[in-house]
Amino acid sequence: MSSASSASLSSSAAPRPLSMFQILACGAAIVTLSMGIRHGFGLWLQPITQEMGWTRQSFAFALAVQNLSWGLIGVFMGMAADRFGAFKVLAGCALLYTLGLAGMAWSPNPTWFALTAGVLIGAAQAGTTYAVIYGVVGRQIAPDKRSWAMGVAAAAGSFGQFLMVPVEGFLISSLGWQQSLLALGVMVLFIVPLALGLREPGFQGHAPAQRQQSIAQALGEALRYPSFLLLTGAYFVCGFQVVFIGVHMPSYLRDHGFSPEVGSHALALIGLFNVIGSYLTGSLGQRMPKRHILATIYFTRSVAIVLFLWAPLSAWSVYVFSAVMGTLWLSTVPPTNATVAQIFGVQHLSMLGGFVFFSHQLGSFMGVWLGGYWYDSTGSYNMVWNIAVVLGIVAALVSLPIKEQAIQRPALQTP
Repeated sequence: MSSASSASLSSSAAPRPLSMFQILACGAAIVTLSMGIRHGFGLWLQPITQEMGWTRQSFAFALAVQNLSWGLIGVFMGMAADRFGAFKVLAGCALLYTLGLAGMAWSPNPTWFALTAGVLIGAAQAGTTYAVIYGVVGRQIAPDKRSWAMGVAAAAGSFGQFLMVPVEGFLISSLGWQQSLLALGVMVLFIVPLALGLREPGFQGHAPAQRQQSIAQALGEALRYPSFLLLTGAYFVCGFQVVFIGVHMPSYLRDHGFSPEVGSHALALIGLFNVIGSYLTGSLGQRMPKRHILATIYFTRSVAIVLFLWAPLSAWSVYVFSAVMGTLWLSTVPPTNATVAQIFGVQHLSMLGGFVFFSHQLGSFMGVWLGGYWYDSTGSYNMVWNIAVVLGIVAALVSLPIKEQAIQRPALQTP
């Protein structure tokens, strides 16, 4: 066979990359379902604790475990997605999500609730949210559009919150809290057919894609790089702030005499305005230093919380605060993940993104659990609000020294 013929065959056998529209459409729909459902879990706090006779701390502990499980298992889900492709991880975790929601509905005591709403759903979210989707985006979309594409995916998660939180509130009022969880369990199965659209070229056979670094080399390199540690530390604060507010805001408002609808509308507004914020930060990340974007987000969150606590509490002050916080909510996600890709490349992006996200989930664990613990101990959330303010200022300061340039590596031998 001639060399020209061989080249022709080789060219025709080369897998075609996924289209950007296909990646963003399927990835956005998956994140809309997965993130949209989990953003509404705060609506179940009072119905479940009142009917089951549990404390708020027991409910908050289960969601704290959920965030910790999500973060810890997310590292390994990222490794699996980097090595074997996103489809298998997404499909398997969608089934796990359904099992977790069913178990959440039928848990007879707080221990089982922590295992199902906590461990199972956390593991499911690890494989159906940003780390896995962003791995596909990073591998399939060119660097000059990567941050923008990540912003689109983050905006989809925000739209999911805007779309799904009112749906979840309607389901609870119409079906009751148990049947509504089972209905969501059926809905989340739509992730499986959507994941077919993210079957990447190069992951179809039995052999994994070739890597220049092993997992241990990539992780060791990142953990020795100061900017990665600063980025990871700041992301802890993001988790603390957003999950404390997302879970405890509805109950905080009801404690101050507002109807459940105000809390539901507040969470929906956060989701709506975060569509704008996530898209803007993804787009801005293509044109300005991402560390400046992150520092601005963290500092502005602290200012917004202080003004919210100082202002007279009314439905309008709640909605204004929700709109401002919504603009800043998941806006950290595109610049954080795009910075990881910019520094280290995309071969282990899902794994490294999952590791950074583990820090976020440690913060989430502390924010949601400390909110429940402090409320049960003192009858107030004031101390946790103050901690969120201080942490936001710290995160803004540690974001500024981050270096975003690609890391310079010596020649690597193939492992």
